[in-house]
Amino acid sequence: MKRLKGPGMIVTVQGTSLFKVVLAFMFFLISVFTFSGLMTSLKPEFRITSTSINQAANNINGEMLYRLMGWENHQFLQSLPEKEDSVNLSNLVFKLSTNISLDDPRSFLGRELPGFDLFDGKILVAGEGTNYTNMPMESPPPIEVLKAEQEAALQNTEDIEKTSDSENKPAPPNTTGDRKVVYVYFSHNRESYLPYLEGVTDPNLAYHSKVNVTQIGDRLKKTLEGKGIGTTVDKTDVHAKLNQKGLTFGQSYQESRNVVQSAMASNENLTYFIDIHRDSRRKKDTTININGESYAKLAFVIGGNNKNYEKNLKLANELHEKLQQKYKGLSRGIIENKGAGFNGVYNQDLSENAVLIEFGGVDNTFEELYRSADALADVFGDVYWQAEEVNGQADN
Repeated sequence: MKRLKGPGMIVTVQGTSLFKVVLAFMFFLISVFTFSGLMTSLKPEFRITSTSINQAANNINGEMLYRLMGWENHQFLQSLPEKEDSVNLSNLVFKLSTNISLDDPRSFLGRELPGFDLFDGKILVAGEGTNYTNMPMESPPPIEVLKAEQEAALQNTEDIEKTSDSENKPAPPNTTGDRKVVYVYFSHNRESYLPYLEGVTDPNLAYHSKVNVTQIGDRLKKTLEGKGIGTTVDKTDVHAKLNQKGLTFGQSYQESRNVVQSAMASNENLTYFIDIHRDSRRKKDTTININGESYAKLAFVIGGNNKNYEKNLKLANELHEKLQQKYKGLSRGIIENKGAGFNGVYNQDLSENAVLIEFGGVDNTFEELYRSADALADVFGDVYWQAEEVNGQADN
């Protein structure tokens, strides 16, 4: 112990206390440097990244934040609906610490099973009945199907011809004139439907060069133009191009991108871009009865890695909301795909008004698909002409 004397006061310094302070400070510095060293030496996949923090933040919504603050100030709780369930803190902490959600069984398996991340999309807006067990699913054809020159014989084709014509309607009040403003194309142009493929029951084999999703484009074009919206349907055989160039099915968007860019260069009026696909889910997940008629459900897919993500999502959400108002239950919702196992762009970086739409599933009929195409054209017309009014460009 040391005593320091000064004018009017005496300061006592305990030697052991000073030693403890110095030792604690040194231990703190060592801990900081050790922790920093460990973090920088970890493999990239184990490091904490902004993406990890963002994912954690996504699990805390506005309601939860209000409840957390409400524990200190009960006034915040008064702004919440009375019937809202209370926050399950243990589930939240478990999810944030392990990245496993008790409400999403995929999170238990996604990092353990090879290729399971292919199913790791995100539901941005859930339609009626849509959850993580029945999300739209890409099902690439086996190599032998992708390369095969022979294909299934067709059946029930009279169903296609019978429903191919729209009923006559009066001239629309607005029109784009000679301008083609909507561009419909098909990255997976041979995706087909089992009711028309004789002897085929395996969803993975539902591909055909003649009867496929391109027929939906024809119906959509006719109905859109009935609403005064000039439409172009591009039926480039992307599947054939893949075979010619020795490319894989996963490179379909690379080939369709060339097609879209060429169209944009030759027609500056093209404003909206719709890539039509067919889901691999079965009928129970892709079909709905509305007013006594059967429809093929629609699912909107947005690439989470494209620069126009927010504006493309806005378009998809407008279409989804309109469908909910006029054809309740027809939309399965909006799905975001990005990261490992996904293209994540889907050519949507080429336009602020681009969307990928899954039309039904492998079991749907063209009678159901055409009804859905008409419904989509109906709500798309509302969205398009409302936007034109805002821009002051509507032609009467």
